[in-house]
Amino acid sequence: MLVYLGGVRNGLGLLAVRRAYLLSRSAHTSPQTLEYRPIKKVMVANRGEIAIRVFRACTELGIRTVAVYSEQDTGQMHRQKADEAYLIGKGLPPVAAYLHIPDIIKVAKENNVDAIHPGYGFLSERSDFAQACEDAGVRFVGPSPDVVRKMGDKVEARALAIQAGVPVVPGTDAPITSQQEAHEFAKTYGFPIIFKAAYGGGGRGMRVVREYEELEENYQRAYSEALAAFGNGALFVEKFIEKPRHIEVQILGDKYGNVIHLYERDCSIQRRHQKVVEIAPAAQLDPHLRDRLTSDSVTLAKQVGYENAGTVEFLVDKHGKHYFIEVNSRLQVEHTVTEEITDVDLVHAQLRVCEGRSLPELGLKQDKIRINGCAIQCRVTTEDPARGFQPDTGRLEVFRSAEGMGIRLDSASAFQGAVISPHYDSLLVKVISSGKDLPTAASKMLRALAEFRIRGVKTNIPFLQNVLSNNQFLHSTVDTQFIDENQDLFNLKRTQNRAQKLLHYLGHVMVNGPTTPIPVKAKPSSTDPVIPPVPLEPILLHLIPSLSHPHILSLFLSLCRFCEVAKENGMDIFRVFDSLNYLPNMLLGMEAAGSAGGVVEAAISYTGDVSDPMRQKYSLDYYVQLADELVKAGTHILSIKDMAGLLKPESSRILITALRDRFPDMPIHVHTHDTAGAGVAAMLACAEAGADIVDVAVDSMAGMTSQPSMGAIVACTKGTKLDTGISLEKVFDYSEYWEVARGLYAPFDCTATMKSGNADVYENEIPGGQYTNLHFQAHSMGLGNKFKEVKKAYAEANKLLGDLIKVTPSSKIVGDLAQFMVQNSLSRAEVEERADELSFPLSVVEFLQGHVGIPHGGFPEPFRSKVLKSLPRVEGRPGATLPAIDFKKLEADLKAEHGSEITPEDVMSAAMYPKVFKEFKEFRRSFGPVDRLSTRLFLDGPNIAEEFEVELERGKTLHIKALALGDLNKAGQREVFFELNGQLRSVLVKDTVAMKEMHFHPKALKDVRGQVGAPMPGKVVEVKVKQGQKVEKGQPLCVLSAMKMETVVNSPLSGTVAKVYVKTDTSLEGDDLILEITE
Repeated sequence: MLVYLGGVRNGLGLLAVRRAYLLSRSAHTSPQTLEYRPIKKVMVANRGEIAIRVFRACTELGIRTVAVYSEQDTGQMHRQKADEAYLIGKGLPPVAAYLHIPDIIKVAKENNVDAIHPGYGFLSERSDFAQACEDAGVRFVGPSPDVVRKMGDKVEARALAIQAGVPVVPGTDAPITSQQEAHEFAKTYGFPIIFKAAYGGGGRGMRVVREYEELEENYQRAYSEALAAFGNGALFVEKFIEKPRHIEVQILGDKYGNVIHLYERDCSIQRRHQKVVEIAPAAQLDPHLRDRLTSDSVTLAKQVGYENAGTVEFLVDKHGKHYFIEVNSRLQVEHTVTEEITDVDLVHAQLRVCEGRSLPELGLKQDKIRINGCAIQCRVTTEDPARGFQPDTGRLEVFRSAEGMGIRLDSASAFQGAVISPHYDSLLVKVISSGKDLPTAASKMLRALAEFRIRGVKTNIPFLQNVLSNNQFLHSTVDTQFIDENQDLFNLKRTQNRAQKLLHYLGHVMVNGPTTPIPVKAKPSSTDPVIPPVPLEPILLHLIPSLSHPHILSLFLSLCRFCEVAKENGMDIFRVFDSLNYLPNMLLGMEAAGSAGGVVEAAISYTGDVSDPMRQKYSLDYYVQLADELVKAGTHILSIKDMAGLLKPESSRILITALRDRFPDMPIHVHTHDTAGAGVAAMLACAEAGADIVDVAVDSMAGMTSQPSMGAIVACTKGTKLDTGISLEKVFDYSEYWEVARGLYAPFDCTATMKSGNADVYENEIPGGQYTNLHFQAHSMGLGNKFKEVKKAYAEANKLLGDLIKVTPSSKIVGDLAQFMVQNSLSRAEVEERADELSFPLSVVEFLQGHVGIPHGGFPEPFRSKVLKSLPRVEGRPGATLPAIDFKKLEADLKAEHGSEITPEDVMSAAMYPKVFKEFKEFRRSFGPVDRLSTRLFLDGPNIAEEFEVELERGKTLHIKALALGDLNKAGQREVFFELNGQLRSVLVKDTVAMKEMHFHPKALKDVRGQVGAPMPGKVVEVKVKQGQKVEKGQPLCVLSAMKMETVVNSPLSGTVAKVYVKTDTSLEGDDLILEITE
């Protein structure tokens, strides 16, 4: 009797049913013709974990094993697990090698192979391969060629299912030959429909179409996928069942007509029709439905005379109705969960059945098969769920797997050092957990997934952990739309990977040197300082955030938020200053600090010399009047910020006396630098004149461009009315600590290039911190022997810019211009004369535009107008017209880019310094928590054979030993070897010097007018033009950055860009060719 499901009669003709029936009658083999023939040698015509799975079963049964491999698989583990291994498909593409039947049969015959196991995928469901084995006298571990053909032809399989009384989904009665046939089917049964590969499974060649507009594209994609995966692009069409459960039944038959089932598996958790997680048995499955599914499966298998292992797949709709979809005449990827709950080794059974054993002989009777507990399989793949499961390739730097009770692993080439290629499936390892029920098995699986440590490639483990933790998964039923309907599964927890990232950093330093630009070759000291047993009691902590940067001033609320966050982090005193003493900027900062509940210290930046009657731009009256405004505005402390150390003892007495007389009750705080060596005398003069606080540095860090000596001040005031009450012994202990600590920073120590202070600071007025930095910059840019010229140029640049107050960032502007002048051998007069054609540093241009504020006395003219030409100018307070910062949106954007662990401090950092913050996060993402390294290791890296510890957090300490540095490979990399917690680790690091030597950048020829060269060494930040573009004289061409200084390279002439030789991040030396312009 035939049972039809709505409309199938029209879709599947009676002739097809009759043909299927007749074919099935000849499927049964008479038992009398069979005999037991033991197998001595088995070849697996496959690769990866399934090949190894079969080899293990063979070894357990005493059967010799043979592997085959493609040219791309020479390093794969399945070669090593077999007793013999042979190359196939020489010269063929990776997949084609495993589809090359003649080569496989040839290897089998030449090596006396008794049987070939096809595994899954590749040739496993190709009847022509099963027939080729039979023709060659080699047994095929699977159904007969005829049954493989019937089951592989999904249309014929449908006919057989109908004949057996098994309900089917409406579909075509033969593979379609055109898109038009698919259209006709959709008109009959309606959308949605689904294309399926006629000669294979695994989700390949499968596409759901929900409307007519999608039909053509999905037809073409399904056809090409099927053709690539199975060598045949034939497709058939079915009505698509919405949100079904995907349940499959494991069957096992012998050559004598015996067929049993081993219960079902739930494979509903799928992504793009590919199974992700499989469960046995299916959760909350109605017992009557289970009986129908298993009964129909056995009936269908007997109908066709099925032998060996196979799977009958069904869809179960929301009403509990089941529909046959296909038979997979092979071992399934997920056969493992069935083995775990039934205690039946399916591969053993396959091999024994192939030898001629009956199921009863093997003890496999239906009444003996019982479900014992629950098993889950997760397919760990090298795919990135955060990027649409895009496959990732590369080298496994770390592979540490899980183990323990209830955990089984089936893997292949999952080991440290293995290379994940793009040629094959992304499956890395199958993890199978088993327990008394689903929650128990899930908890074991979660524990196992958490134990894995896989570094070097992305994996889907975070996604699998979310699935296993999902409430619906654990306590309800899931359908094939589970992943699509639970987008929270993609809220992935980022892996920390701290240890491996730190090894990458250490390896990078060992190969390429410090990541921080260091102008001198001094090495950090190998001695770590010992913290003094009695720390010095602080008088006033010099941890005062300075509110001066124009980007902070985008809105008053932005400043308030900054101050609030700083206050919450323990900041009490806010020093508010402006690099130009521009009052509108200062008032804004003061109000913000006060509103946050902080102590406001308004600081006047000092320059010039109030004791010199010839220097009147910054006179005593200027400072007193400015102080008046700040006191009126409500400052709690008045500060003099002498960044260049220009306060002489007499000028100190004059200035502080005047301020004390004007403001008798106002606390006065003085900060200076000791570049000229007169700092102690100047600070003592300030104290005598009425200053309440003076800044000093501990003796071992004092002098030169730092602050005056603490010990000297303490000693000189001892026993006087200014006695500090500080014990000199404590000062000495404190100084000793910092003396040792200073040795750790030897590469940055100013004494590496400076041997003493210099009184010429009274002429050039270079701030102390900048004096050191400028010296380093000069050395790094090849101007070390011209530092005297740089200092003179600094004074000239200052005059060019109108005699500025020089504090960050205004001091940097002057310094950038000075180095530009020396680099290009320009005098002050030449700069003034050629101002309209020179490519000035970006900081200079932006200052003249008004981005920093309005300097006292105004901008220098006509210099400003010549430089700016038609560039826009900022009028009034910088930032006043900038839009408000939406902190909530900024926080959301940062979390989307960097993960959920974004703090209020991160938000403020990104708001003020977006580029620096992004670079910081990218650095940490690449190299991990480098702040856990000691200073010496951070700067210089470890020595070979050096052992050290890194404490990641309380209770987590890494034990590391640097082992060796490898030779340069063809990719310009060196392998660096470590021992981490007793295990060998290695990282591949690009040798930047070697990479540079492999590349030669052309130089700009000075006598060729249209060749534009780099005015200084640096990195390309932005290219503003492209080939073929017309440019005008003075138009910006690109932006270079070197040692924090950005320079806009302008066009020296009008014309057309003939060729661009650089791109963003290109590193250039001086005069390297940037582009060519033709007139």
